[in-house]
Amino acid sequence: MPELPEVEALSAFLGERLTGRVIAEVQPVAISALKTYEPPVTALVGRVVGGVGRRGKFLDVEVGGLHLVVHLARAGWLRWRDVLPVGAVKPGGRNPLALRVRLEGEGGFDLTEAGTKKGLAVYVVGDPGEVPGVARLGPDPLEVGFEEFAALVRGDRRRLKGVLRDQSVLAGVGNAYSDEVLHAALMSPYKLASSLTEEEAARLYEALGGTLREAVERSRGLAAGELKAEKKLGLRVHGRTGQPCPVCGDTVREVSFADSSLQYCPTCQTGGKLLADRRLSRLLK
Repeated sequence: MPELPEVEALSAFLGERLTGRVIAEVQPVAISALKTYEPPVTALVGRVVGGVGRRGKFLDVEVGGLHLVVHLARAGWLRWRDVLPVGAVKPGGRNPLALRVRLEGEGGFDLTEAGTKKGLAVYVVGDPGEVPGVARLGPDPLEVGFEEFAALVRGDRRRLKGVLRDQSVLAGVGNAYSDEVLHAALMSPYKLASSLTEEEAARLYEALGGTLREAVERSRGLAAGELKAEKKLGLRVHGRTGQPCPVCGDTVREVSFADSSLQYCPTCQTGGKLLADRRLSRLLK
C-alpha cells in the first residue's frame, strides 16, 4: 500500500504535470471505486487544476473549486500517460483500469487496481473534509511537534505497532513504515505505547521523522512508475523475512499482526527474544 512518502512524491509528480491544465474528460470504468455521486465526476470537466496535495495517504487534486480525492488502498496505483489511448474503455473482465482523466491537449492519468479485493476509493467533493477518511485523520507525522506526539502516543494503551498504523493518531504511516520506524527506534512492535518513558518517546519521535523524511527524499523527483520499486529498495526490515538485519546481521523475523504481518529484528528490537506468532499458536492447538 502506498504510504506517506510515496503519496507525497506522487502528489509532487502530479502537481508538476496537472497544475494549470484543463480537465477534458473523466471516464469512470469501475463504478465501485466511486464513493460520491453528487457532484458527479463529470463536473470536473472544463475546470482548471489548481494544485495537488497530500492528506495522510490521500491524494487531493483541487480542480476549479472541487476536489478529486483518491485513496489508492492496497493494490491501487496511478499511471501517468503522455498520450492516452483514444476511445471508450469497456469495463469488466480483467481490466485493472478504474478511472481515466484526460487533459486538454495531450496527456492524463489512469487509476488502476489489481486483484479481486477492491479498495480503491475516489471522491469528488467541495471540501476534502467531507471525505470520512480525511475527516478522522490525526496530525501529519512530518509536521507534528514532540509534545503533541508524546501526548498522543503515551496516552494510548495499545501496542506501538497498532498505534503507529492508526490514521486517527498519525496520518500516513502504514504497515511498512511502522516496521521501519520501530526498527530505527530499537523498539519492540509489541511494546505498550503507554509504557514509554520520556526518553523513549523522544527516540521514537526522532525515528519517525527521520525515517519518513529519508524515504521522501529518496522518492523525490521519481516518476510515478518508479515509486513502488524505490520503496522496496529502501526498506530495512519490512518484507525482508529471513534476510540479515542491515544493522546487526541477525535474521529478520515475522509474526502476524491484526490483518497483516510485521517484520522485526530480535537483536535490535526485542533483546533477542522471538515474539509469539498467533498463527503458529493456532496451528499447534
